[in-house]
Amino acid sequence: MVNIVVVFYRSEEARTLRDLFVKAGFNVAGVFTSGAQTLALADELQEGIVVCGYKFPDMMYNELKEKLPEHFEMLLVAGRSRWEDDYGDDIMRVEMPLKIKDLLDTLNMMVSSIERRRRKRRNTPKVRNEKEMLLIGKAKELLMDRNDMTEEEAHRYIQKTSMDTGTNLIETAQMILEIM
Repeated sequence: MVNIVVVFYRSEEARTLRDLFVKAGFNVAGVFTSGAQTLALADELQEGIVVCGYKFPDMMYNELKEKLPEHFEMLLVAGRSRWEDDYGDDIMRVEMPLKIKDLLDTLNMMVSSIERRRRKRRNTPKVRNEKEMLLIGKAKELLMDRNDMTEEEAHRYIQKTSMDTGTNLIETAQMILEIM
């Protein structure tokens, strides 16, 4: 579930939006009135959406965006006159006066986008360095020589053993080399 962090200058506004988001089924991880509080939580979460107004006691929204971790997005809720047009497409915006449907639709779209990127990152195969590749290769060769397996069978055996033992491929390959 994607974490939502709400930050507004006035705590009443932040709490009102938190209640709206919770009622709509979103996971609100925090409600704050300053950028520093938001950054502290964002560093712990590593990913999510910050829904905010244009200014806080300690910084403006664009300063907060620059300091957020890489996998955080921002949804600015403010009047059009408060938007900085030159800030690019990094920040989604919902114009005041607020239409609840527009806000929730935009937030749903952002959540879907983050979930798609998360799945894509998870499904991207891990790039192994040369040392790791050699270790896996040696374990496969050993299995092929001693157990008369094809390379594909040896690789599947290492993968299955890795899943069965709850270790990664590198640890499993090391284990095979130590045992045999």
